[in-house]
Amino acid sequence: IANLIFMTVLNSLFKDVKSSSRGDITQKGYEKKRSKLLQAYLPHTPGNTHTLFYQARRIPVTPSSSSSSSSRYQRRRSTGTRDERYRSDVHSEAVQAALERHSERKMAVLLPSKRQSLIGQTSMDTYTPPDSSSGSDAEGSLGRAGGVSVDSWISRALHGSPSTSSSSSSHSNSSANAARLAETNMHSYGSVPVSSRVSAKIQQLVNTLKRPKRRPLREFFVEDFEELLEVQQPDPSLPRPEGAESTPIQGEELNRLKNCPASLEAALLRWGAIAPKAPCLTTTHSNAKQPYTLTYGKLWSKSLKLAYNLLHKLGSKQEPIIHPGDRVALVYPNNDPAAFMVAFYGCLLAEVVPVPIEVPLTKKDAGSQQIGFLLGSCGVGVALTSDACHKGLPKSASGDVMQFKGWPKLLWVLTDSKHLSKPPREWFPLIKDANNDTAYIEYKTCKDGSVLGITVTRMAMLTHCQTLTHTCGYSEAETMVNVLDFKKGIGLWHSVQMSVLNMLHVVSVPYALMKVNPLSWIQKVCQYKAKVACVKSRDLHWALIAYKDQSDTNMSSLRMLLVADGSNPWSISSCDAFLNVFQSMGLRSEVICPCAGSPEALTVAVRRPQEGSSKPGGRGVLSMTNLSHGVIRVDNGEKLSVLTLQDVGTAMPGAMVCVVKLEGVPQLCKTDEIGEICVSSVATGTSYYGLTGMSKNTFEVGLVSDCVFVRSGLLGFVGPGGMIFISGTLEGLMQVGGRKHNADDIIATALAVEPMKFIYRGRTVVFSVNVLYDERIVLVAEQRPDSTEEESNQWMSRVLQAIDGIHQVGVYCLALVPANTLPKTPLGGIHLSETKQLFLEGALHPCSILMCPHSCITNLPKPRQKQPEVGPASVMVGNLVAGKRMAQASGRDLSHMEDNEQFLFLSEVLQWRAQTTPDHILYTLINSRGAIGSSLTCLQLHKRAEKIATLLYERGQLRDGDHVALVYPPGLDLIAAFYGCLYAGCIPITVRPPHPQNISTTLPTVKMILEVSRSVCVMTTQAISKLLKSRDASVAVDFKSWPPILETDDLPKRRCPLLYKPCDPDSLAYLDFSVSTTGMLAGVKMSHNATSALCRSVKLQCELYPSREVAVCLDPYCGLGFVLWCLCSVYAGQQSVLISPMDLEVNPALWLQSVSQFKVRDTFCSYSVMELCTRSLSSLTDSLKARGMDLTRVRSCVVVAEERPRVALTQSFCKLFKDVGLHPRAVSTAFGCRVNLAVCLQGTSGPDPTTVYVDMRALRHDRVRLVERGSPHSLALMESGKILPGVRIIIANPETKGPIGDSHLGEIWVHSPQNASGYFTVFGEENVRSDHFGARLSFGDTQTVWARTGYLGFLRRTDLTDASGERHDALYVVGALDEVMELRGMKYHPIDIETSIIRAHRNITECAVFTWTNLLVVVVELDGSEQEALDLVPMVTNVVLEEHYLIVGVVVVVDSGVIPINSRGEKQRMHLRDGFLADQLDPIYVAYNM
Repeated sequence: IANLIFMTVLNSLFKDVKSSSRGDITQKGYEKKRSKLLQAYLPHTPGNTHTLFYQARRIPVTPSSSSSSSSRYQRRRSTGTRDERYRSDVHSEAVQAALERHSERKMAVLLPSKRQSLIGQTSMDTYTPPDSSSGSDAEGSLGRAGGVSVDSWISRALHGSPSTSSSSSSHSNSSANAARLAETNMHSYGSVPVSSRVSAKIQQLVNTLKRPKRRPLREFFVEDFEELLEVQQPDPSLPRPEGAESTPIQGEELNRLKNCPASLEAALLRWGAIAPKAPCLTTTHSNAKQPYTLTYGKLWSKSLKLAYNLLHKLGSKQEPIIHPGDRVALVYPNNDPAAFMVAFYGCLLAEVVPVPIEVPLTKKDAGSQQIGFLLGSCGVGVALTSDACHKGLPKSASGDVMQFKGWPKLLWVLTDSKHLSKPPREWFPLIKDANNDTAYIEYKTCKDGSVLGITVTRMAMLTHCQTLTHTCGYSEAETMVNVLDFKKGIGLWHSVQMSVLNMLHVVSVPYALMKVNPLSWIQKVCQYKAKVACVKSRDLHWALIAYKDQSDTNMSSLRMLLVADGSNPWSISSCDAFLNVFQSMGLRSEVICPCAGSPEALTVAVRRPQEGSSKPGGRGVLSMTNLSHGVIRVDNGEKLSVLTLQDVGTAMPGAMVCVVKLEGVPQLCKTDEIGEICVSSVATGTSYYGLTGMSKNTFEVGLVSDCVFVRSGLLGFVGPGGMIFISGTLEGLMQVGGRKHNADDIIATALAVEPMKFIYRGRTVVFSVNVLYDERIVLVAEQRPDSTEEESNQWMSRVLQAIDGIHQVGVYCLALVPANTLPKTPLGGIHLSETKQLFLEGALHPCSILMCPHSCITNLPKPRQKQPEVGPASVMVGNLVAGKRMAQASGRDLSHMEDNEQFLFLSEVLQWRAQTTPDHILYTLINSRGAIGSSLTCLQLHKRAEKIATLLYERGQLRDGDHVALVYPPGLDLIAAFYGCLYAGCIPITVRPPHPQNISTTLPTVKMILEVSRSVCVMTTQAISKLLKSRDASVAVDFKSWPPILETDDLPKRRCPLLYKPCDPDSLAYLDFSVSTTGMLAGVKMSHNATSALCRSVKLQCELYPSREVAVCLDPYCGLGFVLWCLCSVYAGQQSVLISPMDLEVNPALWLQSVSQFKVRDTFCSYSVMELCTRSLSSLTDSLKARGMDLTRVRSCVVVAEERPRVALTQSFCKLFKDVGLHPRAVSTAFGCRVNLAVCLQGTSGPDPTTVYVDMRALRHDRVRLVERGSPHSLALMESGKILPGVRIIIANPETKGPIGDSHLGEIWVHSPQNASGYFTVFGEENVRSDHFGARLSFGDTQTVWARTGYLGFLRRTDLTDASGERHDALYVVGALDEVMELRGMKYHPIDIETSIIRAHRNITECAVFTWTNLLVVVVELDGSEQEALDLVPMVTNVVLEEHYLIVGVVVVVDSGVIPINSRGEKQRMHLRDGFLADQLDPIYVAYNM
């Protein structure tokens, strides 16, 4: 058998030699091939297959055959492969295998749509699917060359695979509803074809999300009341630790060194006296300077000099600035270890506590403010630095060092010898033995960005140095090469402290030199024949990249290669690869010594170098899935999700190590459980400076007898033989969905996705953000400038697949930012907490972003289940039993009659006023400059109306009842034309004229109103008539299709011989046309009787008389605005000061100036006017007051609207103009709708408007629950004015049509003589909405005919009394019934979601939401540069999740002014939806959340 094996191997080797076209096989290649072929035939050592760990020689891991090539090629791999901290060939193969699992399925990740200016050279067609497809195969393809499909990942992530988190519970119960909804909306929605460019992507997203979802995680909170909360039951299938309770392991006894100095200062004194010329530190430079060597004699003399100057030369003799025990900052760059070493030992000699920090390069350095807080808390007032460093610090105009943000005021002291005084010969510092005084403070940056200072005593420092000497076997005069940061951590402990104790020669290689020459540290090892080298796995990787078979490399002198981040699980492959290459240059396998340490526990463990030892290191291949549950399990055959760990040695001499549970009261872990490593030793930190509570939890953990343990912040366990294994850190731990993931593991998986030419190596961070009661994973990386948009999105989709396949967790957000834009640490890495803060503030400015809330959010509240409706009688009985009154109220009676109320028609009232008070001014029009433009008296209006009636008779040849469209700008011509139509017996329809600058959009609306209203004639001005005949107008609407146009600029000289008098009060007076917020064009019929009743109610409510003046700044074309502009002055006789809202765009202060100038007591406006004034005049109130604006006389300022009162805007308006005399109680709202133009109006008498706070969550369930102001989920609702006289209101269930009790949410029904008669339509569809005007209750008062307003609200009886002495009933409008969005079984009002979104980011000026195929679409207007558009996507997604428990499907970022708003300031959401689906918005960015 042996001969057969030998012949087989030999034949294979000869075949390889013959087939090789590049030359003969090398000896190394021969050995590699031989070992590979013999591997299958070598006998395996029998053992227990369930053993957790295996002992293996630290032999390099050879690359897999699939990627085999010459060893030289592997050593010269590209610098852009991946960050070596996380590099592993085995893990790369696992990632590729995970990606291959998805390769046979089509991709379903939707690429975002970007505006061309954001894309650069990349075509828009790359990101937008073709018009003809709707979720087609080609549409989702990101490139078939890679053979990778995201569709399978999406399908698995959202449906049934256990490898990722499930989708939201809104889709989790059943796919039938979503599928049915998608099929229903697949062909068309409204008038917009689904095959449009945008809706095709939405349809594809719906198709992706409608498939069956996997069972979601159990919800741990429920939306509503406490009695609905469900007790979480533990899942029995989760892996659990099964081992026995672990016990602390004791390190060997610390042997005190012979003739060991009693302190580090004593050691320095000894070596400075005995061996003054012995080299202590050699500094190398990157700019070809000669190395500088600091001897022990120089170190002693310079430190002595500095100590004397600190104590005696700062301040005066009577009041020195520094006393023993004070803290001083050491500010030295990374390329000047000599100056730092002198300052450090100078402070020790002066008994001053040094606080080493990084050099602040700019005023806005990442983390600099937190460093300043640490210095302030430590009471630091003096900073030591070198001359060269001081020159590089940012200076103020006076030449002093700039005051950094958050920093205390510092005295900067230069420690160069030329700036110091020589101490007198008789002065000598008192060198004490090591005691418990603080030696130094080392800073630590926490996960949240805060900086803590860890105090280390002199005894702990000395004991730690002795422990390192014992463990690492240091001896006098050895040479050490140090690449680490010498100001903290392992670099400080070995190269500054322990080196002086043992008189070592330290050769320092700065980071700047490593960037220029990555082989510099190896060259120094060879040059100085160094025994020890302190490096990171990064340095090993850089050396592998730069190494090119240098013949003079000899590393046989090394007895210890200390890997500072050897505790990182991903450093094992760096060590193996480095050993693989340099073993032939004399590097021995036992030399590589990984170690673990932390600022709190100092050195936790170091694998000891053992000369000639064949004892291998310990390694374990563990299941990453089980590790996420905190359980240690050997890999069971699932090769994709494994983590290989290497030991970092055993417990340090004189120390005790244990593993503590991560949560709850400190308890020892079980033997197969991951926990936090804790150390009990003299050689540890003692406290966080100034933080007693935190110090007790970290440095005083009592577990075993009287031992006190210190938490290290390292996660791991103790393996066989007492070997310590580190699996991660607490700082990088993220708990998502009950499972724990390490940020380093996620980064390693992301960087293992090939190719890596899209992002920068080492410029990737992973952190978690708290969204909806759980942590969510965010991955941020810097993108290379030469990568295209398509490549970046393809890489992001592959990363999502890989993380899903390896870790079984979803990534909430993946963002790519431009190169060199993330905040950096002093050593060039990414500042994690600052990056996270930028993300949370929406200031990250990514260039590509992918949000995956559907696959990550699994803890949404349960969808509301539809319950069988309770019968109306049961509701009534239930309310009566509960003692609740029916929700109904009414205004006062209209019994009192006045002189003009004897007339039934407005035309008769005008004639009467023209006879009785001909010179009384009814209307005054203010121009844009604030002056009186024109006015009309009663007689003038009457005569102009007569002439217009003559024009209609003669030129128009109109008959009684003909419909006439009045297309006028806001002004007096419109009023005269209206009464002229009444005089002629025609039916007027007021129509807004087309906008000259937007005629293509506004003119078709005018034409539509004319057609629907059956207008036979158009009356307008000569200017508008020319506009209708213009070329631009003809492109939009053919001029020949218009009805006859009558210009009223030149009226006939003679008056109408006979004025028309209606015979029936219920006959039609005029048509009121408007476009609702849902996009419906509705015209209602107003009879003469309803018109007179409406005017009479407004007159009584506002106490309008001829002696009063009223300012009106409203749109005069529909609703209550038209009534106040045209009708009320004729009916009540008051003088109306008219201000066109269009003129406010030119002069924003016009309305308020007119109110002040005419000393008006009552004024009416719209929300758009109020918002314009608030926005434009916010900084001008002082100048307005100086110009004499006075609003103290304003008794009532009424906002006319058909919506829920905007409390925030009203409060801002009152607060802003309080300085010019506006009283907050004067501002109120009115409410009207299509069926009744004025239901509520505050008026002049009665109690002030009230505001209540309701639970927004209860409103989603059609319930009203009052809460206190400031309560969570509270919503402020302001009373919508007082109910008008003659109006009765009842709240009814919109489905059962039964009355509802007090303080219950329902539809507002109104009964009044001023109700409209019905809808007017040319299509004869009155019967469709007939119940809007003729509704009856299903029980109770079934005889009364009510009009349904279409608005949800509730009545609440208050403790206030009205004018009649009875308790006041307040009406609160919640929102329009047509706008309610039903999502996940709950009802949402768009305004609530929009209010939350506007608060989410400072650059969002306006937003609108709507639904499409059960997806929530959010459109936001950006007030900023286009590069900031992508910042809004996560902010919008987060806030809607947090406050409304909804997942946003699509986020659209547009320019300011894109969201359409009508004249009343209401958003036209359906018009916006249609424009978006037709791809007409020209969005800056469209994000499709997965």
